[in-house]
Amino acid sequence: MSGAGGDALAGSDARPILVIGLDGAEPTLVFDRWRDDLPTLDRLMHAGVHARLESTIPAITVPAWASMMTGLDPGQLGLYGFRNRADRSYDNLVIANARSVTKPRVWDRVSAAGGTVGLVSVPQTYPIRPINGDVVSCFLTPSAASEYAHPPSLKAEIESWIEGEYLVDVPDFRSEDKARILRDIYRMSEQHYEICRRLLSRRRYAYFMTVDMGIDRIQHALWKCMDPAHPKHEPGNPFEQAIHDYYVHVDARIAELLELVPDETLVLVVSDHGAQAMLGGICVNEWLVDAGYLALRSRPVVRTAMEAAGVAWGATRAWGEGGYYGRVTLNVAGREPSGVVPPERYEAELTDLAARLEAIPDPAGRPLGSAVYRPEAIYREVRNVAPDLLVYFGPLTWRSVGSVGMGAVWTFENDLAPDDANHSPFGILIVHDPHRPGSGRRIADQRIYDIAPTLLGWLGLPQPSGLRGRPMELLG
Repeated sequence: MSGAGGDALAGSDARPILVIGLDGAEPTLVFDRWRDDLPTLDRLMHAGVHARLESTIPAITVPAWASMMTGLDPGQLGLYGFRNRADRSYDNLVIANARSVTKPRVWDRVSAAGGTVGLVSVPQTYPIRPINGDVVSCFLTPSAASEYAHPPSLKAEIESWIEGEYLVDVPDFRSEDKARILRDIYRMSEQHYEICRRLLSRRRYAYFMTVDMGIDRIQHALWKCMDPAHPKHEPGNPFEQAIHDYYVHVDARIAELLELVPDETLVLVVSDHGAQAMLGGICVNEWLVDAGYLALRSRPVVRTAMEAAGVAWGATRAWGEGGYYGRVTLNVAGREPSGVVPPERYEAELTDLAARLEAIPDPAGRPLGSAVYRPEAIYREVRNVAPDLLVYFGPLTWRSVGSVGMGAVWTFENDLAPDDANHSPFGILIVHDPHRPGSGRRIADQRIYDIAPTLLGWLGLPQPSGLRGRPMELLG
């Protein structure tokens, strides 16, 4: 790190903060398997502390980054995944973009206190909300034609800095065209880090945060190529080293960013969740049909989205959603439009259903080790329309498959598009304070909810009431 001085909060002597997010970075790779090949991250670990970072339930990008930056859990935020029920109807699902995050995030508080903020590709920053500083929005941006930058003039500057059209995400990263996906990941990465370098070179920020989505994308696309434990691994395939090489690439880009921030900068490297091999999928709605919970007007014999299969809602007691984890909802009389489960039977039905979901075995009849959660048991409050159950199949080594017509409860193909990896419940946390260097310890697991209050403490900002998280004692 180099340079001197930096933007400070109004009336504060707080030091600048740099948060480097690596979406999906897996701790077993960073801390153990590849540490010697990641000299920048290794140096930060040696000079600070590091730990696994326990993610939200569910352990996915949305809501994990929002929880990290607010100190609130998904129930407090009312966000249970990328798509959430807007109301109690059966088909009104909405994407959780920036408008869905109604609570202040760290940068909102920094901006309000007079500090200059820089954000690049942080999830749920589209549509843009003006702040005191610079914003380049995230993968939820519809396209490069969208207004993805603040101030608006920044968009034209970005287009002059990069080659070709700005990639808001890797197009179609769930496909079998692995060579093209890999090219696009590196192209997106070069654009991403060029924008970060340009911004950090010309301005000092009280708080700068960027999130690299390439790690998440390359793991979903190519995990089977790397991992001998993956059921579809082919030894000697041409992409065996691709994920390793991308981690090495990112490590070098991080080194470049560190050279551009003041020497006194507090640095955090964090991931919202980890990654692991996807062993298969549980066709949750197929199972619900077989178990008598979900009624279809006619059962498809080819893969069909549940909503296109014709659900007989008046005869349905429960239905599920697909994704890296499962969401299951009871069809309750007086709550859903065609509900059939009597309210007085709700608790008994839900308890029985949870136990039966947890007991679904693997194809050989062995226990999967699944976990089923009730929102009111794991969140401080439950806002908006939550599912009745959240299901980790495997745990999280099997995804939830929502389609019907799959022909079995178990599948070894994603129903949407090829996907090699599922998420794991722990991401990474690396903390480097140049004023307190040298411990190099791996400390006990930390919680994602504690990041925001810790950052606010370092920035000298008040701790809001009602947070799920609390400031961490990391460097004592």
